[in-house]
Parts: sequence; structure tokens; C-alpha cells
Amino acid sequence: MKITVIGCGRWGSLITWYLDYINMDVTLYGRENSAHMQRFLSERKNDFLELPKSVKLSTDLGSVKDAEAIVISINSQGLQSLMDELKPYDLRNKIFILCMKGIEITTGRRLTQVVNDNMDFSNEAAVWIGPGHVQELYKGIPNCMVIDSNNEAVKKRLVNTFNSNLIRIYYGQDLIGNEVGAAAKNVIGIAAGMLDGLGLSSLKGALMSRGTREVSRLIKAMGGNELSAYGLCHLGDYEATVFSQFSNNRRFGEMFIRGEQYDKLAEGYYTVRAMMNLAKNYGVDLPISRAVYEMLYNKRDPKEALNELFARSIKNEF
Repeated sequence: MKITVIGCGRWGSLITWYLDYINMDVTLYGRENSAHMQRFLSERKNDFLELPKSVKLSTDLGSVKDAEAIVISINSQGLQSLMDELKPYDLRNKIFILCMKGIEITTGRRLTQVVNDNMDFSNEAAVWIGPGHVQELYKGIPNCMVIDSNNEAVKKRLVNTFNSNLIRIYYGQDLIGNEVGAAAKNVIGIAAGMLDGLGLSSLKGALMSRGTREVSRLIKAMGGNELSAYGLCHLGDYEATVFSQFSNNRRFGEMFIRGEQYDKLAEGYYTVRAMMNLAKNYGVDLPISRAVYEMLYNKRDPKEALNELFARSIKNEF
């Protein structure tokens, strides 16, 4: 399969390396003024991995025209802008594979909806999500992921093509749940980092249990299967997000509590705003997500926010 990967950051470069590892014909696209791309062009590596010579590098977005599949791994809030850039190429019969997690803040759209709203009907959209860190996969440490799409044939083709001894890939069964669960996972990651920053890491077990429960309620309200929250898109990704030293979202939450700056992308910061809008639109209570939002955007005192969670009325667990 001939594939162009758009996005030369940490995850986009790992996906590029992996696709070459399983013998795909892969091109990595990055903007000419991108520091990441300039380093790949000069050294073929970043701080995490080195790309073999079999991987083609391009600063021409038009390279997507020759690809069967287009993998996108960028900041989720920039997806609409990318779709605007792609429109002049009049792309048809392509598979767009989103290796990114988020919900558009301004519209509440899932990322596959953003793609479908901007592309010819002959194109298909899929998501490729789940746990994994560049630092571990590049070392050969295996993990499991999930691919989902509304098109069953496309889903099966991608799973069967991309599955390997390094990444075991499952067939997704709920596109809504997988997209929402994957995006919300990053918010729980920030909450976990906040607990670390407060010296309350022992509460992470409760965070995992209750966080999954509130996300499952949102998925159900949006028309998805609430059990998806307990799958690889969300709960299955917690180790990599709630505990791992490599988690940008967890690290961001920890440093936020300590009053320190964090200069790497933490998608959960944006996703929690979108989730507050969804909670209002669908009438779903998201207490943990709301607490994170209040701390990040309204400067709520962290200990006060935590006390409020504990002071909520007693409920049945399920």
C-alpha cells in the first residue's frame, strides 16, 4: 500500500517508521519551515528515532495525490485547516487514517466528521488509536491498538494490512465510542498528573474507575456503545497516559500543579473544553472532566476542586 503520512512530530514519525517496518511504501510530509522536518531532511532522525532511507521525505503537500492512504497525525484543532489546504487537490478514492485524538472545540465534531465534511464521498475515514509510546515501540516493545471505520471493508483491509508482531490491531466496533474515548483519555491523563503534583498518586485507581465511568456515560448519550470506554481506545490506554513517564498529558498536569511551564503538546488541554460543550449539549455529568476544566481555565484551587469531588452526594457505583 502506498501511504503518505502528514505530520512529522513524535507520533507521526513513529507511524512512518512502523509503516516502513511492515514494508509499506511510505512518504513522510512536513512543512518546509518545520524544525522537525528540517532535521529529518538533514539527519533523517529526531530525538526518538531514525528513519531508514527507504522512507521518502517531502515538503510538497501534493505528494498525497499519489497515495492510496493518507495518515494524519497533527494537532487535532488544526485538522480543519489541513482539510482546507487539501481541497484544491480534489482527492478521490483515498483512505484517510487519523492517528490523532481530539474533538473540535468550536463545533464538537469528532475528527472523522471533520474529514467527511470536507472530502468527496468517494473517500473513506478511519481512526487508528490505542496505547503506545514512541520510546517503547521503537525499541521493539509490543502493544495493542484498534482501527475503526464506518466502512467495514476499509476497516478489515487496514487491520489485516497493518497488524504485525509489534502492534496487534483489533477491529473496532463503535466509531463514536472509539473517537470520544480516545480523546477523553487525554483529559484523564491530565487529571492523573494533577494527582501526582498534589502527592495523591494513590487516588489514580479511583480516577481510572470513575473516569472511565463518566466517559462511558458521554459515549452512550452521543449514540455510541458505553462499553467502548473500557476498551483499547480509553481504559486500555490508561497505563500509557495515567502512569507513564512518557505521557505528555500526565506530565502537563503534574507541572501545572507545580506552577511550571510545559512546552509540549498536551491534547487534553483542548479536549476538556470540547467535553464541557458536549456535556452541556447531551445533558451528561462529567465531574472529573469539569474539575480539570475549572483548574485549567478558571484557576480553581486544586485542593478545593478535589474536595468538591469528594463532597458530591453519595451514589450507587453503577
